[in-house]
Amino acid sequence: MLALRLALGSHPLVLLRRLMVAAASAGVGFLLLCTLTYALSHPDESGTSGLRLLWCLIPLAATVQFAVAVARSDPSTRPRSGLSAVGLGPARLAALSAVSTAVSGTLGSMVALLVFLYLRGDLTGLPFDGAAELLAAGEPLPLAAALTLLTPVPLLASVAAALALRPRRTTAPPDAPAPAPTGLPWGVALMAAGLAAETYASRGGPGSPLPLPGEFDGNPAGVLTGWTLTALGLALAGPGITRLCGRLLQSLRPGPTRLLAGRILMEESTRIGRPLGVVCAVASGAIAATSVYDGTPPDPLGPLTTLGAALVMACTTATLLVSALESRQSRAPTTAALRHLGTPAVTLRSAAALRAATLLAAFAPLTWAVAAVAAIPLSR
Repeated sequence: MLALRLALGSHPLVLLRRLMVAAASAGVGFLLLCTLTYALSHPDESGTSGLRLLWCLIPLAATVQFAVAVARSDPSTRPRSGLSAVGLGPARLAALSAVSTAVSGTLGSMVALLVFLYLRGDLTGLPFDGAAELLAAGEPLPLAAALTLLTPVPLLASVAAALALRPRRTTAPPDAPAPAPTGLPWGVALMAAGLAAETYASRGGPGSPLPLPGEFDGNPAGVLTGWTLTALGLALAGPGITRLCGRLLQSLRPGPTRLLAGRILMEESTRIGRPLGVVCAVASGAIAATSVYDGTPPDPLGPLTTLGAALVMACTTATLLVSALESRQSRAPTTAALRHLGTPAVTLRSAAALRAATLLAAFAPLTWAVAAVAAIPLSR
């Protein structure tokens, strides 16, 4: 009840972000339910149904990442002395945030179930035009299986939010600099392994395709495995690349703008670099797919494949924007102190523009290079 009252009394932008989490959960829930109907209408293709369910893990992971970012940026999850006095310490606030995330995910799952039942005609008695075959309207729907498929989205999102916001014991002073990220070598190794896996898997024949939800089934399953490794590598390398950009900005006798921009990039490298790396991974996959199947693709993209791809791109982009907002909120006291000391507002705006331009100059060529290398084995 307390979590619900905090949610209803939040700022409209906070409520909007929670509604976006609910919308993403609804999209993933709809994909999972469509996977169930495919299994019902194709009982002899259990392997294909399992691979379709496996493919749904990508939008599921993107939705969970977005839900965690929204939970971290929620002002009600920040510890305050007044709340601690009434028993709402960091651990209790983390639990409340997990409950709020579960409520948003459950709301989205219920919306997905209602839309799904409406399109199948279970609520009106007449299936929606064009959805009868796609949603197996003639087959009875096992409600227990449908509810089971809708459970992972709110459950995983709430658990991930609780783990991300759990109180941590640190021995360093509060004003100590943020530790340098150590995932750059591992990220580079995973990217190399992913590209190598894509190259090896592309040599396979059409006997081992990965059927995606919809009508697109031309790539081997190993290609998706290689892309997943590449995505993980970019996510691990993102913080290190961001910190390196900040260090380069501060080299060669920097002025106040470069010094401020570089220092902020180094301090916020983990918070901004990881979602930025995920966005680059998604963008590189989209660029590679577009370049390989430009012109005459083997099969048109099905609507469910389009929905899944749109969910992944929207969730990863929204996660990056929410992480940038969280970074801005965390350095609000520093910004206020700089303005109190007489720092011109144009300097702060120039530093922000310089940070964005530097990250774009670093990650855009990397994204294009990864996409180009990934498309080479697929185009053979």
